[in-house]
Amino acid sequence: MGKERLAAVILLSCFLTATGWAATSSPSLIATPPQATWSELSTQQKTILAPLSGDWDAMEYYRRKKWIGIAQRFSAMTPQEQRRIQGQMQEWTNLTPNQRQLARERFQILKQLPTEKKQELKQKWEEYANLPDEEKQKLKEQASSKPVAKPGRGLTMPPAVTAAKPPTKPIAPTTTPPPAQAAPSSAAPAAPEQPAKP
Repeated sequence: MGKERLAAVILLSCFLTATGWAATSSPSLIATPPQATWSELSTQQKTILAPLSGDWDAMEYYRRKKWIGIAQRFSAMTPQEQRRIQGQMQEWTNLTPNQRQLARERFQILKQLPTEKKQELKQKWEEYANLPDEEKQKLKEQASSKPVAKPGRGLTMPPAVTAAKPPTKPIAPTTTPPPAQAAPSSAAPAAPEQPAKP
């Protein structure tokens, strides 16, 4: 009887693994219970999350849960943080599904960087952010006219991550700066494309 039970368990686990049912990209996909639909949100939550209204009901439960948490903390944020968050929500809604996926991939890559590299990129981003708008525009034009670097030739990010044109403003609340595109060291990094992970 013990051998039969062991065989059944092994067979079941092989079946689940083979069908992909047991494998998910995130534990939160399994663990997050259903979250409120747009019509079920409070008036205050709807006001705060207004830029996401068109996408809300199609959003995964774990992303809704994250945004509901942000809405709960919103009143404790400074007015500047509140404007930044809502601006980033608006930027996110303007992205295509492919741009959103690319932003998520970039975010995951940045999360895995060593602390020293993150600090270096943060410093470069702050330098870029402090440039006058005319200088930023000049750098953006230079970056868009350059060919994309090929793998193995100074490229620190996968080609799919560096090839996309980033939005003009950051789109995610984060302390991690964007990756620098392959360019001369005197150029500032392009604007980040890090999602708020809705």
